[in-house]
Amino acid sequence: MKLDELKPLEALLTADFRQIEPRLQALDKHLILRTYLDGYTLGDIDTKIWQALRGNRAAVSFIKRGSLVNLARWFQFIEENHPEIQADILAKDAAAKAKIAAASKAGASYALALQNANKGVVTRFLPEPSGYLHIGHAKAALLSDYFAHQAYNGTLRLRLDDTNPSKEKQEYQDAIIEDLALMGIRPDALSYTSDYFDYLYEMCIRLIKEGHAYADDTDQETMRDERFKGIASRRRDRSVEENLRIFEEMKKGSEEGVQNCIRAKISVDNPNKAMRDPVIYRCNIETPHHRTGTKWKMYPMYDFACPVVDSHEGVTHALRSTEYTDRNPQYQWFLDTLKLRQVYMWDFARMNFIRTFLSKRKLAKLVETGKVWGWDDPRMPTIRGVRRRGMTIPALRDFILKQGPSRNVVTMDWTNFWASNKKEIDPVAPRHTAILQKDVVKVAVTGAEAPAEPFSADRPKHPKNKDIGNKKVVFASELLMDQADAKSFKDGEEITLMAWGNAFVRQIAGGDPIPSLICELNLQGDVKKTEKKVTWLASKGQKLVPAELWDFDYLITKDVLQEEDNMEDFLNPVTETMEDAWCDEAAAQLKKDDIIQLERRGYYRVDKGLNDWKDGEEGPKGKRLVLFCIPTGKTGPK
Repeated sequence: MKLDELKPLEALLTADFRQIEPRLQALDKHLILRTYLDGYTLGDIDTKIWQALRGNRAAVSFIKRGSLVNLARWFQFIEENHPEIQADILAKDAAAKAKIAAASKAGASYALALQNANKGVVTRFLPEPSGYLHIGHAKAALLSDYFAHQAYNGTLRLRLDDTNPSKEKQEYQDAIIEDLALMGIRPDALSYTSDYFDYLYEMCIRLIKEGHAYADDTDQETMRDERFKGIASRRRDRSVEENLRIFEEMKKGSEEGVQNCIRAKISVDNPNKAMRDPVIYRCNIETPHHRTGTKWKMYPMYDFACPVVDSHEGVTHALRSTEYTDRNPQYQWFLDTLKLRQVYMWDFARMNFIRTFLSKRKLAKLVETGKVWGWDDPRMPTIRGVRRRGMTIPALRDFILKQGPSRNVVTMDWTNFWASNKKEIDPVAPRHTAILQKDVVKVAVTGAEAPAEPFSADRPKHPKNKDIGNKKVVFASELLMDQADAKSFKDGEEITLMAWGNAFVRQIAGGDPIPSLICELNLQGDVKKTEKKVTWLASKGQKLVPAELWDFDYLITKDVLQEEDNMEDFLNPVTETMEDAWCDEAAAQLKKDDIIQLERRGYYRVDKGLNDWKDGEEGPKGKRLVLFCIPTGKTGPK
């Protein structure tokens, strides 16, 4: 190779392996009788070409296999004898390894090399504003954010795919942006597919003019059947002029226009059915677009808009879940046919959970039919739903990133999801006490140590974390206990009153439910020797706080719904339970979104504090705490 052939190689060796392989072979041939590419000492050309190759993981892997003997010898010689040219590369390697190690600490592997990442990384998150984000979307968003902002010093774009006005609302659009911010995801740019409607219109005209798209008025059922059987549409060979004329009718929303759609002319009988002449434009004259109003009467389909706008916006790497794998060749066809800038694709497995569906259509149906309270219902697998249930944002991020960008599709139990949350909340959740109002047992405290008058004392809100602070605990000679505890006692049994001390059960009133009992204090007793540690509340000396304790179950009864399953047949008839309770006086200070632990009951998120009620909203029950039970991972959601 001559000097003028070697000089431009540095820029050319950063491409993918298929493009650089011939150049590697040319270098190998050039090095047959040479130690250096140019001259007899390390010069500028050897330095730049070695650094370019060292920055291309595919090239390094191939060279080290040794099939190109001379190139491998030269590469190793430079590596071993010229450390002075490797400082920047080694520093980048160390930084990348540290990021990968941090992300992989729980076993998920992030050791994947995005193609041509050294030329810059631009990822995108592309939700449709037709519902609230669910935890499946959260994975796509967090992975795109990770590869843009952590693994590489790149750019993350948020593009709202607003191409179907029948399903989209400003409400959903705003919620998506808010939920991403809540998860700590800050896109570098925000755009909308509707920003590019004019550009997409021009691209579709190009496809038609070049013979790659046609107008089709075949009815939907027939078209579906023909695509399935690999039969060509009778409209497939319409002339370019006719197709352009009909496309303009579609733009006007005329009677003829609305009967047609535009289909890409890819294949009639490709084994991959996604390649069988997909629809790329269809009319919608009934619903104004929430951003463009009635300007457009036809809209591009996702499969067309996605690759075209990705390329146009400068996206370098499109991360998509494996449900799109069959459509990857279609994505590539649009780029190649329109001669657009290439975009690399990476598929990852979406998160699936037992007894849960993540279809926005099905979730919307639950909301519309009143089966749930709304998109933020704590039974819903939306970001807002799991947050309202008590999932913390750090735990949500940690759990999803630990799944990694693997392509292996698995259906997970919810237990790990909630167990990761428990690790976050257990060290900081203040402890409180709740006694069920139903069949509450009145307890008279006797003995020499029984208080003549109620008194209060400071106790830590958390037994292992003094930083959480103290609370007032009231002690009195009249207490309330749970019916279930009272039924477990035997006359004369020594029990422990938590946060107070031991007592003997002296007299249990007859009846079912048990109305009352007497306890004789024995504060000198050994709490380690009692079998039963019970919660209680003083009924004198404090103003008890009324509370509703809510718990929730799965929305469906089947672990995994199949395509042919009718959702309504598997809806769980009872998915919520509520019990009225009394809480200690300190709970009156709790406010919405606080997370607490009720002793011996579990963790709860405050959905409403006493001061969170609007005037007249509380109803006949009056102002009360509303507490949602947070699963811990031991028993799943219930």
